[in-house]
Amino acid sequence: MIVVKYGGNAMRDENGGFATAISDAIADSIEIVIVHGGGPQINEALDNKGIQSQWVAGLRVTTPETFQIVEDVLVNKVGPSLVASLKAAGVKAQAISGRALPTLFAEKKCVEIEGHKHDVGLVGEITHVDPAQILELLKAKVTPVLAPVSSSEDGLIGYNVNADFAAAAVASALHASTLIMMTDVPGIYRNWPDKNSLIDKINVVELEQIKSTFSEGMRPKVQATLDALSYGVKAVRIIDGTSAQTFSQALAGKGGTLVMA
Repeated sequence: MIVVKYGGNAMRDENGGFATAISDAIADSIEIVIVHGGGPQINEALDNKGIQSQWVAGLRVTTPETFQIVEDVLVNKVGPSLVASLKAAGVKAQAISGRALPTLFAEKKCVEIEGHKHDVGLVGEITHVDPAQILELLKAKVTPVLAPVSSSEDGLIGYNVNADFAAAAVASALHASTLIMMTDVPGIYRNWPDKNSLIDKINVVELEQIKSTFSEGMRPKVQATLDALSYGVKAVRIIDGTSAQTFSQALAGKGGTLVMA
């Protein structure tokens, strides 16, 4: 089974290349679970409401008003749009909310930077995943398309969860063989922006040693990668999410930066 953190330019898959790649993989008997982001769409919706986004350590500060917009965009727009693209490529798919089922459970995330705590609002840190609904869909040969919004343990509070961390938690709960993380670069660079420093393969110990050197945009992906591997996922592949060809290669076990335990 492969879990795909689907995001970036792939979210605007106008020619259907990404959906076709998923269709081809499923035809080869590969089970796929998609956890999607939606940053560009959320930014647009917030801009339309006159709400300026704030970021701390790569996480979107989420007020109650912001959360309502994030949840609406992810659950009612991005997920169904992705499902429509998959169906057009012949893939049976269903958009689901990590909060509504519920599948994702979280608590308020505490962010500490250089000894100082920062309040990021309704940003959640996943406490556990209930994979029952995902497994039921897979059993029915339906590809789950999961929006990374979550619920508190008592169901009273909704949290915005970074899609990278949500994908790592889902991959762990499903004992996935591989987690594919889409970014807007070809993989992890040892010395960004030196494009000759792209890392083809790296282990957890070495990645842990250099993780503090990454930019805020890459930092959550690297930490989610480390989390997924520590939770039992066998491999994480970080790829360029702007290329359908690269994505197709990743589904076949090639390209990007491969991180192993």
